[in-house]
Formats: sequence, structure tokens, C-alpha cells
Amino acid sequence: MTPKRVLICTNRTCRKQGSQKVLATFQSLPVANVTVESSSCLGQCGNGPMVLILPEETWYSQVQPGEVKTVVEKHLQGGIPVKGMLYPKFHPK
Repeated sequence: MTPKRVLICTNRTCRKQGSQKVLATFQSLPVANVTVESSSCLGQCGNGPMVLILPEETWYSQVQPGEVKTVVEKHLQGGIPVKGMLYPKFHPK
């Protein structure tokens, strides 16, 4: 099984929108076989904080620190993406 990577954009726009707190919250909730990393720009400026989960390429937009626990429990531990938080550009409803 390929280990999962969680990329949190911490470039200018996402950082202004609070991505450092999102990164810190993911880091405070470690999951086995999941790496949490700060990322440079993911090319989706204005929709952040952006979170990209690899290898499945699941995108979450406008992630707030209070929502991180839901992503960790449902997606990273449970294997089911959080539908209401998915980035509509890449995951149309």
C-alpha cells in the first residue's frame, strides 16, 4: 500500500487565509503511514487553504482548522473522502 501524503499549501495566498494553522492541526493529529507536509503553491490561489491528499489526488478547498479532525477521521483513517469539503473544480458534485 502506498503511504498517503497530505500537502497543505503554505504559499502567500493560502498562508493569508490561515493555512499555517491548518498545517499545525494536521500535524497535531498524526496518522500511521500518513506524511503531512507544507507545500508550495498548488495553483489554486484564492480557494485556500488548499489541502491535497496523495496518491489518490483528493483536493479539499477552504479548509479551516476546525475541519481537519473530520478529514483525519473520515478520510485518512476511514478511507472515505469528506464529500461536503471536496474542491468542486476537481470533484464536481
